[in-house]
Amino acid sequence: MKVALVHDYLWEFGGAERVLEALHEIFPQAPIFTAYYNLDKLGPHKNRIKNWDLRSSWLQNFPFASKFISPSRIFAKKIFESFDLSSFDVVISSCNTYFAKAVLTKPSQLHISYIHTPPRYLYGYTTSFNYKKHMLTRIGGEILNHFLRIWDFEVSQRPSILVANSKNVQERIKKFYRRDSLVIYPPVDISSFPRKRESNRSPIRTLATLKTLQPSVVKSGMTDKGEYFLSLGRLVRGKGTEIAVAAATKLNLPLKVAGVGPQMDELKAFAGKNVEFLGEVTDEERVSLLSNAKALIVSSEDEDFGITVVEAFASGTPVIAVKAGGYLETMINGKTGEFFKEAKVEELVKVLEKFDQDKYSSSFLRKHAEKFSKNKFKKEVLELVNENIKS
Repeated sequence: MKVALVHDYLWEFGGAERVLEALHEIFPQAPIFTAYYNLDKLGPHKNRIKNWDLRSSWLQNFPFASKFISPSRIFAKKIFESFDLSSFDVVISSCNTYFAKAVLTKPSQLHISYIHTPPRYLYGYTTSFNYKKHMLTRIGGEILNHFLRIWDFEVSQRPSILVANSKNVQERIKKFYRRDSLVIYPPVDISSFPRKRESNRSPIRTLATLKTLQPSVVKSGMTDKGEYFLSLGRLVRGKGTEIAVAAATKLNLPLKVAGVGPQMDELKAFAGKNVEFLGEVTDEERVSLLSNAKALIVSSEDEDFGITVVEAFASGTPVIAVKAGGYLETMINGKTGEFFKEAKVEELVKVLEKFDQDKYSSSFLRKHAEKFSKNKFKKEVLELVNENIKS
């Protein structure tokens, strides 16, 4: 059985790329067809994919291609149609903002498309780039998006099977593509997170105590468990990091912010001295940060799924999440963490003021995370392929 993997593009390492990595572990001989890749932009994650068989499009040879990913969407359909996949039995596309599902296959081939979300910029969801900020880009963007929506619907009818990464995305697929889909949750490598003993938890720390901790005291490996809150992810518009930073600054609570992105300078400008920006972190540092945090804070009000939330559970750490989007599928209010009503600073402040990490069981959190394990993901993908492979 010859398998090909298709991915939008590779120049950052987020949840979609972790799904691709798991797919490649299932099918290690499969080449990855992608519009464009830039290993240097992957930072500490570069070595994870350096030995993959990456096959890019003509966009790879375009000068400064990474700066033209957004405007090149007008060519995305043609880019993926240009790949010759006729020699493969199974094609699995991983689709997010681009048009990986547009690849052409024959009736005798099985094409499974894993949809992280229909492109957010086409259907009114918050995106990392605010193209509506300036009048000219707003007008041009809306005209272009009209045609892109037509093409997106057209190519969404091509795959044999659509797989959604959550029930939240499943509803979007039904609404925008008018197709049924299966749900296979993204993979979390539970084994990479050490088990946290209940007895190892730090004693309860009051709001007043936490306020006295300075960033210099809260560096990785220098504190007891539970002495800082954590925000982890790309620093881009739509992720809600500014809400966590503003709330922590208002209450003078220690907050670590791990991640990079265009919002970095904006966030630093209003963050208090209690907020520490760590930049890009390795997987090992990610595990350590999650395992030692008082709680993870997530504030994206229309998150597709939110794989970092499950990683927090796997590390035995509770989550404070806005009550919306994919978090509704992963969170159990009062057992895995706490919801705040809206993605607003004042709502998060209310929860932070009364948050008590000691009410949460590390063993329960980890057990809950196992529902989203990498092993479960691999098993479900293999079963789907084997049940539908065309002879």
